[in-house]
Amino acid sequence: MKFDILNRFSGEVQVTAEIDCDASTIPSVKLGLAVKWAIKEKANLVRANLYGANLDGANLDGANLDGANLDGANLDGANLYGANLYGANLVRANLVRANLDGANLVRANLYGANLDGANLDGANLYGANLDGANLYGANLYGANLVRANLVRANLDGANLVRANLDGANLYGANLVRANLWVSAGNDRHIRTLQTGVYRVSYTDTMMQIGCQRHPIEEWWTFDDRKILQMDGKGALEFWKTWKPILQRIIAAAPAAATGYVEKRDQVAA
Repeated sequence: MKFDILNRFSGEVQVTAEIDCDASTIPSVKLGLAVKWAIKEKANLVRANLYGANLDGANLDGANLDGANLDGANLDGANLYGANLYGANLVRANLVRANLDGANLVRANLYGANLDGANLDGANLYGANLDGANLYGANLYGANLVRANLVRANLDGANLVRANLDGANLYGANLVRANLWVSAGNDRHIRTLQTGVYRVSYTDTMMQIGCQRHPIEEWWTFDDRKILQMDGKGALEFWKTWKPILQRIIAAAPAAATGYVEKRDQVAA
């Protein structure tokens, strides 16, 4: 059967695919099949509307999805090796375990996207919006995150070895267990230490102790009651010992500012 893929901006038919499925098949699956057909046939998917497409496990190696709308798309386990996703809209997209090795995601909107365990080795995420994105355990080795918006992003266990964070916004990002590798130079922007009780990470403005993240200046003002509310008596005992130590460490070895400057285009769709 024939299935049309529309342009995300004009709404006009961009590609008419030939897919093999029952007429009662849900639209997301039909669209996913149409995308696979289009890539196989080297059809033009630039700025295509692929909203909600089911591309679970799809092979999109080298696909040109420049400016495409992938809002809510399911890309679980998809292969996007070397794909061009410049300016693509991937808001709330599911990219669990997806392979984005070397992908071009310059200025892509990944607001709230699920990138759990995704391979972004060497990916170009210059200026990308990753506000609230889940990058748990993601491989960002050597990724270009210059000017990326990582506000509230979950980088728990992520591999940031050799990643370039110049100009990135790390406000509120979760850096628990993130691999930063001191010799990579990322210790300029994110410094970490293990106290034996909690892992401590800090940027030029924020500090995370365990799962608690707050501006550094706020940490110094917290009273005993506030600390107790965080993790009980153990947290208070820790804080009484480590607060002055952390103050001295941060004063002696502050993290360098990434140079982040807010951009008007770094917003959710």
